[in-house]
Amino acid sequence: MKGKGTQIMKYIPIENLLPKAGYSIYALVRMASMRALELAEGRKCLVDNVSTDKLTTLAMQEIFEGKIVLKNSKQHLAKEETKSPEKTNE
Repeated sequence: MKGKGTQIMKYIPIENLLPKAGYSIYALVRMASMRALELAEGRKCLVDNVSTDKLTTLAMQEIFEGKIVLKNSKQHLAKEETKSPEKTNE
């Protein structure tokens, strides 16, 4: 029997989440855990109609809805390299 304050977690099948993480369970876990930490630090939730206060569930819902996307690490590194200051000859 459910109490007055009981919240139901939304179930999202892993089969629906894996494509969002390049079919890598490791990448999915990293995405969800990093986003849950951001939410714990006070970042705004990106999904509407929140039915839970569990941060990992919110993170998974954001991933499922495409609000959080997997970045290609090689592209990220390439962008970081172009931002570095140019070396000057002395």
